[in-house]
Amino acid sequence: MPGVTRTGRSGLCGVDCGQPGDAVNCSDKQYEHKGRCCNRCQPGKKLASECNDTEDSVCTPCENGQYQQSWTKERHCTPHEICEDNAGLIVKRHGNATHNTVCQCRAGMHCSDASCQTCVENEPCKQGFGFVAAMAEARMTSPCEPCAEGTFSNVSSKTEPCHFWTSCEEKGLVVKVKGTNTSDVICESSRRSSLSVLIPITAAVVTCLVGICIYCLVHTDLRRRGPKQAEAEAPRELVTQQPEEVDFPVQETLLGGQPVAQEDGKESRIAEQEQL
Repeated sequence: MPGVTRTGRSGLCGVDCGQPGDAVNCSDKQYEHKGRCCNRCQPGKKLASECNDTEDSVCTPCENGQYQQSWTKERHCTPHEICEDNAGLIVKRHGNATHNTVCQCRAGMHCSDASCQTCVENEPCKQGFGFVAAMAEARMTSPCEPCAEGTFSNVSSKTEPCHFWTSCEEKGLVVKVKGTNTSDVICESSRRSSLSVLIPITAAVVTCLVGICIYCLVHTDLRRRGPKQAEAEAPRELVTQQPEEVDFPVQETLLGGQPVAQEDGKESRIAEQEQL
């Protein structure tokens, strides 16, 4: 067989046979037997008989429920692993002639040790943390991890992963409230969002206009009432400013031998009358 050489007479199995004691070099898919190289059985088969001077190695398929995953000279295949339900194990991938059965822990459980022969209950992942199946399958003792940006978990669960925020854009909506690691995004329609902006602005503008109108009306009324009040107050001032009558002192004089009372300032006229 190519890659195998030895001196001596030619033999079967593709091997040159030589005298005892001669060096034998076999390939990785062969094995040495009684001074010759015999072929190994391919994956999925087991050895039934060794090669000899007249026959090559004889191989037969593995029985149902057994496997052989490499080139071998073994006469027995290996039984598939059994996933014990009582240990919390279930079948992840069924075995065949070349591969063993792969077990994993049931949902809500993880491997108790590196061999993963038994499973134990997961601790609930609290809010803001999600269950990671790959971590449980990798036999991690704590299959919970914090929710990354853009994901959330609002429950305490042994099986729930972190969920992605809702995409408002895909639904033709806009974001009203941004999501967190414990809550989803809250969406709203774009029309409602526009109204929520326009209404406060409109209210503010209307309030300003009303205030300006009230200011103008008050000051216009004051300007109109100003001159009328001045006219109404003017006569009062004039009345109060009129000079009071002056009472002249009364003096007694004799007129025709009779005393006559006269006010000061009237002497000249009385004197003139006397002269007449």
